[in-house]
Amino acid sequence: MDTINMHEAKTHLSKIIDRVAKGETVLIGKAGEPLAVLSPYRPRREPRKAGALKGRIWIAEDFDSVDETIARDFMGSQ
Repeated sequence: MDTINMHEAKTHLSKIIDRVAKGETVLIGKAGEPLAVLSPYRPRREPRKAGALKGRIWIAEDFDSVDETIARDFMGSQ
């Protein structure tokens, strides 16, 4: 992450925004102290709604059953 001082940021804002738009993150500081981070905008995704796939998928009755041979090989004899 590149660090840019406040004066340089004010002077070259358009160029800095172009860099950020290409995916770069830039730290802006003043007197050697970090003040702000510029990062690319990422739009929020819509929250998923419960039941949105109802009727479009199914889960087999034996979904969580375990084959005895596989259980013995991976979990040891119990």
